[in-house]
Amino acid sequence: MSAATVTLPRMAEGATDTAGYTTGAADTTGAGVGAAGGHDGVVRRPALSPSRAGDFKQCPLLYRLRAVDRLPETPTKAQVRGTLVHSVLERVFALPREQRVPDRARELLRPTWSELSEQTPEWRELFVPDPPEGRGEISEQAEAEWLDSAERLLESYFALEDPRRLEPEACELHVETELDSGVLLRGYIDRLDVAPAGQIRVVDYKTGAAPRQIGEAKAMFQMKFYAVVLWRLRGVVPSQLKLLYLRDGQELAYTPDEPELARFERTLEAIWQAILRAGATGDFRPSPSKLCGWCSFQHLCPSFGGTPPEYPGWPEPDPGVESVLDRAD
Repeated sequence: MSAATVTLPRMAEGATDTAGYTTGAADTTGAGVGAAGGHDGVVRRPALSPSRAGDFKQCPLLYRLRAVDRLPETPTKAQVRGTLVHSVLERVFALPREQRVPDRARELLRPTWSELSEQTPEWRELFVPDPPEGRGEISEQAEAEWLDSAERLLESYFALEDPRRLEPEACELHVETELDSGVLLRGYIDRLDVAPAGQIRVVDYKTGAAPRQIGEAKAMFQMKFYAVVLWRLRGVVPSQLKLLYLRDGQELAYTPDEPELARFERTLEAIWQAILRAGATGDFRPSPSKLCGWCSFQHLCPSFGGTPPEYPGWPEPDPGVESVLDRAD
């Protein structure tokens, strides 16, 4: 990281948020200043999201298979748990302040899971034991243990913050802006806090453990992406980018500055131009790395003896939109 990095101390018990992010009407719908809709069924032109930009940086072929071919991937229990925890925290902030307590979050956990699993029934199939242990039936014990692990992540959140002392401007905020170069940036912010004096804090929940160097760089890439979008939308550089790692109760806070965001904006423009060049020719080459071990598409990758499907051409509609699993962790 650059010299602009700063790790802030945790607040003392009962203290006021040091940056004063305590006022303003909560917007838990994802609307608010800078929101761009996107749920109205309107087809929009291709955009760049933090997850897809990260995919292209990691491996152009990974980007293609996800954003252009849009091949399905089986989510992991950890990814779905991240989605569940994010959904519960969003609902916590929709409550009156005095009700934003651990017991209330625990009460929301299982009803929220019931709703999510009704919307996406295949997620419950993650709890079907593999043969010969199972017979195609859900393991209620496995599901209960998984829900208990999600509950522990919520408890970790409350050890890091007291949501009764916060009034976010928005949760799960959809933001979109077009740069002067014509690059369209689009993404979702877990939480946006705005102080009375106008300072902006971007907060992101991570349900994994605090990362090592590669993971930390990936997380900060995402946060700087959001910082650029907000800077261009509002003319204000966010005063803090804050990551909360719930598995081990760690925080990472970062203070960007305008020259840094200007450089990062040029990086995003360069990534998009590289994507467009690859999109015009179909030349999305694999980039083998240590991360290949976690890739769902090894069987289609030439680096592992596979063959990608026939290139379908540059997509319409937008290949930049993120899924709820992208936003979960």
